[in-house]
Amino acid sequence: MNIKRAKEEIKHAIAAYLEKDEQGEYRIPAIRQRPILLMGPPGIGKTQIMEQIAGECDLALVAYTITHHTRQSAIGLPYIREKVYDGQTRSVTEYTMSEIIASVYDRMEASGKREGILFIDEINCVSETLAPTMLQFLQVKTFGNQKVPEGWIIVAAGNPPEYNRSVREFDVVTLDRVKVIDVEADYPVWKEYAQQVGIHGSILSYLDIHRENFYRMETTVDGKAFVTARGWEDLSEIIYAYERLREKDPGYAVDREVTGQYLRHVKVSKDFANYLMLYYKYQSDYQVDEILDGVIRPGVLNRLKFAPFDERLEVTSLLLSRLLTDFREVRRLDRVTGLLFARMKEFQAELEQARAGAAQSADPAAPAPGASSAASAADIMKRLLDREQAEYASRIKAGQNARAHLQEGRAVIAKLEAYLRLLQNCPEADAGQALELVKHAFREQTQALDAQNEAVLARLEHAFDFMEAAYGEGQEMVMFITELSANRYAVEFLKENPCDRYYMYNKTLLFDDREKQIREELDAIRDLQVN
Repeated sequence: MNIKRAKEEIKHAIAAYLEKDEQGEYRIPAIRQRPILLMGPPGIGKTQIMEQIAGECDLALVAYTITHHTRQSAIGLPYIREKVYDGQTRSVTEYTMSEIIASVYDRMEASGKREGILFIDEINCVSETLAPTMLQFLQVKTFGNQKVPEGWIIVAAGNPPEYNRSVREFDVVTLDRVKVIDVEADYPVWKEYAQQVGIHGSILSYLDIHRENFYRMETTVDGKAFVTARGWEDLSEIIYAYERLREKDPGYAVDREVTGQYLRHVKVSKDFANYLMLYYKYQSDYQVDEILDGVIRPGVLNRLKFAPFDERLEVTSLLLSRLLTDFREVRRLDRVTGLLFARMKEFQAELEQARAGAAQSADPAAPAPGASSAASAADIMKRLLDREQAEYASRIKAGQNARAHLQEGRAVIAKLEAYLRLLQNCPEADAGQALELVKHAFREQTQALDAQNEAVLARLEHAFDFMEAAYGEGQEMVMFITELSANRYAVEFLKENPCDRYYMYNKTLLFDDREKQIREELDAIRDLQVN
């Protein structure tokens, strides 16, 4: 199955394992909670989905690559202890706590979460001395003589033998005690993830044309030649970094030498490096940002009229890449605004409760209703900020390190800090005025969201202006609409910000037939390039 389906299977298993009865006991006893064993090629995202699952299920996560460990760190160090048996004192070997089990307890203490996931990667690539320990771990959920705490789900990952010569085969006894999920590389599924995390547009547009180069593992006379999803994602990060650095120093260039450091397949590495040069060239020649700002130059339209199909398609990909980045940013701002709105409701409720309490107080020295100073409002805001910071810290301590969630958390904290400073700078304000100050500041946040929605909708309309002028209802328009319809953030944006032309083309164009035709033409172009 693909990694997306595997993620759902793991979440379903976790929900089943952690279900409790009326007495608070797990309905499935620990002995029947089979460890989950993910088997699949390296670099397809097995570790990353565990981080996502931990965040989405609000569980702690402890992750280890077991090949980095020795037998001693896995099961603990031996020591001699005196014990009495049948009235005689004997020297007995015992073990200190396993580093891995200790890490689970440390995570529980730091995060306050009693349930979590223990993820062991490369479990079938361990040394000969550690192999029996791993079999024992999978069969009875112990490292040495220490059990994995109740409420912790075991997930392990390994690579099939064809990808790693040091792989050890599991015996039937072990396989009969685990829940095996076989995973394979799948570009369409990875593309959904790539769009969510913002993989560089050049990579996505290249792989749309050369899907066979998404994941390759070959044996050559020079050794293994390979390209993995991990390689593409890491290359994306360095492309973005070089683009930022190139603004100050033009010497930063992603050439064949750089791509070869991430794509360990000579042909694919060179092919993508050449493609990236064309990507930047088209980006400069066609001035995509100008198009999205509503400027359509006649020379650009005339050039496209006589351009080959792959160049016309690349311009469409450039437009889509910019728009999908806009949609993703709107979604991020929308989520931050929603989280802030929840905090503002708490602030208003607690402030009104404080005012009511002051009004009902029998103490003649108590402040009159509505006269409570902004200092008390600042205290409430400080408590909200402390709670938000504590939740953010808890997510980190629990191992929930998904980048998008952490970015949103930092943005909310920054806004609450700004609201607190606002209240602290107006100590003369009463509670009513303090509430209005915060409401006004929050309205600026919602206005910024509205303004961004309007700006992105205008950029989408300008894209349609250009697409109609350049291609009409041609194949490029089919691909444009298809990509919008397949992107999660684009769909969410269009639900909230209707675009008549999108719905018109979405209804009238025959996607399946037209897209199949386009794919066939792309394959023909690729075959010509190869030959």
